[in-house]
Amino acid sequence: MHAPSPIVRRKSRQIHVGQVPVGGDAPISVQSMTNTDTLDVAATVAQIRRLEEAGADIVRVSVPDMDAAEAFGRIKRDVSVPLVADIHFDYKIALRVAELGVDCLRINPGNIGREDRVRAVVSAARDNGIPIRIGVNAGSLEKDLQKKYGEPTPDALVESAMRHIDHLDRLDFQEYKVSVKASDVFMAVAAYRKLAALIEQPLHLGITEAGGLRSGTVKSSIGLGLLLMDGIGDTIRVSLAADPIEEIKVGFDMLKSLRLRAKGINFIACPSCSRQNFDVIGTMNALEERLEDVMTPLDVSVIGCVVNGPGEAKESDIGLTGGSPANLVYIDGKPASKLRNDTLVDDLERLIRDKVREKEQAEKDMIVRG
Repeated sequence: MHAPSPIVRRKSRQIHVGQVPVGGDAPISVQSMTNTDTLDVAATVAQIRRLEEAGADIVRVSVPDMDAAEAFGRIKRDVSVPLVADIHFDYKIALRVAELGVDCLRINPGNIGREDRVRAVVSAARDNGIPIRIGVNAGSLEKDLQKKYGEPTPDALVESAMRHIDHLDRLDFQEYKVSVKASDVFMAVAAYRKLAALIEQPLHLGITEAGGLRSGTVKSSIGLGLLLMDGIGDTIRVSLAADPIEEIKVGFDMLKSLRLRAKGINFIACPSCSRQNFDVIGTMNALEERLEDVMTPLDVSVIGCVVNGPGEAKESDIGLTGGSPANLVYIDGKPASKLRNDTLVDDLERLIRDKVREKEQAEKDMIVRG
């Protein structure tokens, strides 16, 4: 029920990673990466499926050698979400996964050696409709740039990116996206801002090696939030030392908070205080766990008392306001029913799922009419 985002996104060239459009007017896609052994096909497939269930648009898989490339081919056959192969240095791995149906190559052209090798990779990408992601990282800058700048800097990151881009430009290959990641928020933000003004291709955002679940979420939210507020960014990856599923959850929560993408439930909940008429924190924990499967956009407010409750509820699809002797539920901004504390979570879950089904049916009816 909230207004559209006021953010004006940077105009970028659109590419496709499998069936997922990236850049242009496409929704900002959310990506994660497997942390299983790629040679363990069953474990990797299982993790990719879990990521897809959590809402991942794109998943990256590390392919360090030819054995992993063959495993990647088996993995690719067993999943439906687009896969990016993460490759460093060995161009033959890129050629092999291109044959096996990869949706995007993450490989830096300047790092694979002679011009004929770069040409071979670009030809394979062009012939198979595969985009390339150039991925520059502050922790692995070229030695001459380290010497030139003394340490990683935004200018060093951008210069590195432009070197790799030059290889693709010489071969008239424009189907690529670029990242210039750093673990330092200021460095990453400055590098992305500079690069955004130099190229028209999509930008893949990330604060690399951001940290654990809590600290990494905070650091990523600040860094990516600054860029997204500028309209910069076409796909994001939140890098956490945690279950990759958490990266997808945080990524979507980030986009929802900026009204850039709606997927799943947007909870508005008070931190609770002595005025609360029900256990707000316990209710929220239970609802988030029970409703993780919901992908339909829905605003749900859970407020413990009547100070802010009615106001938030009137702006939500479903709103709960604490009251005595019973709590009041609003649906589409209007008072609808009263709920007792002893069945609160069960009753609220039922109402939310009813609303989800109603919205889904309305969307289907609209498609049929259209």
